[in-house]
Amino acid sequence: MDPSELLRIVDTIHRDKNIDKEIVFEGIEAAIVSAAKRHFGEEEDIVVAIDRKSGSISGTHNGVPLTPEEMAQRIGAQTAKQVMIQKIREAERDHLFAEYEEQRGQLVTGQIQRYEGAAATVSLGNVEAILPKSEQIPGETHHVNERVRCTVFEVKKQGSRVKVILSRTKPHLVQRLFEQEIPEIAEGVIEIRSIAREPGYRTKVAVSSTDQRVDCVGACVGVRGNRIKNIVDELGGTERIDIVRWSDDMQVLVPNALQPAEVEEVILCQMLGRAIVLVREDQLSLAIGRRGQNVRLGSKLCGWDIEIMTREELDENIEKAVEGFASIEGVEPELAEKLVGEGFLSYDDLSVIEPDALMEMGGLSADQAATIVAQAEEKAAVAEQEAAEQRRRQREEQDRLEAEGEAAENAAPEEGTGAEEAVAGAEETDSEQAVSPDSNGEAGDHSPMAGVQDGPEVKP
Repeated sequence: MDPSELLRIVDTIHRDKNIDKEIVFEGIEAAIVSAAKRHFGEEEDIVVAIDRKSGSISGTHNGVPLTPEEMAQRIGAQTAKQVMIQKIREAERDHLFAEYEEQRGQLVTGQIQRYEGAAATVSLGNVEAILPKSEQIPGETHHVNERVRCTVFEVKKQGSRVKVILSRTKPHLVQRLFEQEIPEIAEGVIEIRSIAREPGYRTKVAVSSTDQRVDCVGACVGVRGNRIKNIVDELGGTERIDIVRWSDDMQVLVPNALQPAEVEEVILCQMLGRAIVLVREDQLSLAIGRRGQNVRLGSKLCGWDIEIMTREELDENIEKAVEGFASIEGVEPELAEKLVGEGFLSYDDLSVIEPDALMEMGGLSADQAATIVAQAEEKAAVAEQEAAEQRRRQREEQDRLEAEGEAAENAAPEEGTGAEEAVAGAEETDSEQAVSPDSNGEAGDHSPMAGVQDGPEVKP
């Protein structure tokens, strides 16, 4: 191959494919070596080098120099070309893989090219990425040629190509949007400390400020909520975002994470990583949230298992726990009270206690602690079976009531036909009476509720 032509090819590949020249040179050298070994034998010692400045090729076969002419004669040009193309494709793949591997978790913008089933193919310029249905925000729809912002979720080598998987459901997307929309975060004045997200429904973001003069929550919300509105719009417009003030003190962070519910008291159980949160009866449903969403996101945000209950429920659970633990062989009343004081409120909790901690709390031997844990595991299994059976009976009762309700609804039209005819007849009579005065010379009261006596109040 002409050296100047070789240099031109390397430069063209470097510019078109954005591959480093050294990688291209190494690929060509490897291609020539591979082609030479096909001619001389795989066990032969072949060395090929290309001068990076002049483009001249030199090589040796078992230490004996090969001239360019000998190499051209003995090595099939077509074979070398095929191997060279393969090596360059591999180099291009490796370059793309490294490029997008560095962008994992980062925000990228692409254009939707087509749909294959529910998965969208997104063009990122130099590669076509996949946005699977599982990584799309629930209820969100996109159209071909629409520009969409996602985060790089996964990068894989697939033959001579690179497969890039995008996502719009991961917390990283919210974090990157915050960094774009809120300058104080990009500048490092405000820091995102934790994010808990259920895509399409609700997200909680905990932030803190390194400058006491900057209100981290107010800065994220923006004037009249314009900053947070832009982020919500980018997420489809239906996802609610709660901005929470971060604190290293769990006594402060847990109530913040459960906003807008009002918390009375937080009891931290260090051994279990659990926070028992006491609320008033009227705040219970608000603290738990629809289908447990508020407490679930609060737990993720804090990194603690949060249990919501009223003070009456806590007292009842404590009483049951002390009585239940005391029934285990080897557990004295004093140890039962210590366990409850550390937040152990069920057999399931006790079954996962560290034996060393149990030995220290009760002054027990290793065998005694192991026996207590084994009993707790057995009782926890029995309690789970009983709870499952109770849930089954509740479902059956609910299904029975629903079936009876459907049967009543289906029968209602037939039973109501006579009543409707009676009402129609009554309306005809009323209309006749309405044109003549009553016995006192005044028009009678013919309102819909006339003559109806108040019955007993029906409470739901």
